[in-house]
This record gives sequence, C-alpha cells and structure tokens, in this order.
Amino acid sequence: MSQRPRATSVARIRRWYVRPAVPGRSTHGWRAIALAGLVAVAGCGGGERQDANEPEGEFAMEVTRASFPQRQRLARSSELVLTVRNAGDRVVPNVAVTVDGFSFRKRGADLADPERPQFAVNGVPREIGGFPEAKEAAPLGCDTAYVNTWACGPLRPGRERTFRWSVTAVRAGPYEIAWQVAAGLDGNAEVVAPGGGGTPPRGKFFGTVSDEAPRTRVAEDGRTVVEGAP
Repeated sequence: MSQRPRATSVARIRRWYVRPAVPGRSTHGWRAIALAGLVAVAGCGGGERQDANEPEGEFAMEVTRASFPQRQRLARSSELVLTVRNAGDRVVPNVAVTVDGFSFRKRGADLADPERPQFAVNGVPREIGGFPEAKEAAPLGCDTAYVNTWACGPLRPGRERTFRWSVTAVRAGPYEIAWQVAAGLDGNAEVVAPGGGGTPPRGKFFGTVSDEAPRTRVAEDGRTVVEGAP
C-alpha cells in the first residue's frame, strides 16, 4: 500500500478546483498517524512493519517562514507558505506537515458528513497521459494517505524545504488554521526544537474572511480584469 499554516503573498491563478472540500481532522499528535499506519498494514495481510525502515531518535527542526493572509475575501486566492529547516546534524527521514482548518464542522446539522470547506485548495491544469487534468496546488509530489498531511522526503542538515498551498476562501467568517511539522510518518522519528527538547514546530493562523465584494475594473486592453480603483 502507498502511504498515502502577517506577512503574506497573494497568488493569482486560474479558478480550477480539484475538490470542493478538504476533510478536517483534529491535531492530536503523530502517534495517531503511526497507529493508523500500522493498522492499515495489518489490514493488507501483514508483512514487514510499516515503520521498519524509519530511523529512530530525535531530529531538530525549525520553521523559518510561516505566512497566510490574516484578512481575506470571498473568492480571493491566497497562499499558505511554510518553510521548514533541518536544524540538526542528521538527515530527517521524511519531512512532513499537517494542516488542519481548511474546512470546518457544521454544527447542529443532521448530515452524514458535517465537514464544509472554508478554503478550497486550488488546482492547476496538467496533462496526464495526453489528457487534460487538474492537480492540487499543494506541495507537489508530497501526497500521503493521511488526511491533510504532506510528506516531501528526506531533508539534509542545514537544508530547507518550502511547503506551499494555493487556496481560495469560499466561506465568510473567522478562521483558525493549525499546522504541525513531523520528521516522518511512522512514529519512530521525533521532532524537537533546535538545541534539543522544547516544543516541536507547530503554530496557528487566525484571521477573517470578509464577504465584501472586491472592487474590480476592466483594464485598457478591454480584456484584463484588475482590482482597485483606476
């Protein structure tokens, strides 16, 4: 089986959406991920333990950049960016980030799935096998089987890896997005702060999505739509 977070930057991309919602999940640490992975392996008929090849120990990591717009508007695209650095002297087995909060839980509704999107992950056009397709504007090649978790492989000492998501606000109101960094998916590799111990890299973004319509106009070329007064 494959295993499968006030400075801001705003990305303008085509309005392609890969999926209408990103299922949410509470952040309860990485033990739950490890347990889920082991159960999944057992369900596939046993064999080698999923965590057999992941090095054990502590890996010092830090986040050198964490940005997401605090104030946003409906139907506006923005970027959530996290840059992770290996602050230790060992190769991080599989640098990973979990992001929770792109969706919210609708309360008091008798629904089979109460999750509703607040931010939709955008998509970019691709061609796969000669056919037009859309791919999530999320860390490329870092998909995993775990909801809202992206893992991008080994990270050498002193090196950085940037995780970038392009999203569009689809629901007005306050938002809260939590992120957490991991050194692997299997539970053997433990993340620590630089110097050892301390709190592993994690944090939250807080802000508001406004339902105020953006001011737009057509440029002099008669085709391009731009924002703001002339």
